[in-house]
Amino acid sequence: MAGRYFDEWNIGDRIEHEIRRTVTETDNLLFSTMTHNPQPLHLDVEAAKASEFGQILVNGTFTFSLMVGMSVGDTTLGTLVANLGYDKLVMPKPVFIGDTMRATSEVVELKESKSRPNAGIVTFTHELINQRDEVVCRCLRSALIKKKGT
Repeated sequence: MAGRYFDEWNIGDRIEHEIRRTVTETDNLLFSTMTHNPQPLHLDVEAAKASEFGQILVNGTFTFSLMVGMSVGDTTLGTLVANLGYDKLVMPKPVFIGDTMRATSEVVELKESKSRPNAGIVTFTHELINQRDEVVCRCLRSALIKKKGT
């Protein structure tokens, strides 16, 4: 199992996730249509060309989902009880088709669960970074994670 138990985390633990992912036109098109997002900047090449960006912008909710998904294998795979929330989500730079993403995670808070003695709350800062080393997405993620042996 790749994920860590609550007891195995320390504040300041940092992971550079090994998996990388190049965003494709298909990713953006399917995610936008699957989530009923008709924003022309995501789907209409001519509208996107006329924008300040001059090209299709990748759907921000896809960007966010990709960032979280890339982190799961190294953080919570098999140890997660539930995601409790995402806070302070920012997207400081746009993502374009063809950008290659990598992700990092850092533990910023550890808290015992008051209602579940067999689990604790780990708060991560996740970042998604493009091939130009620009942070394109960042958030705090609070996860309820099992304790070892439970």
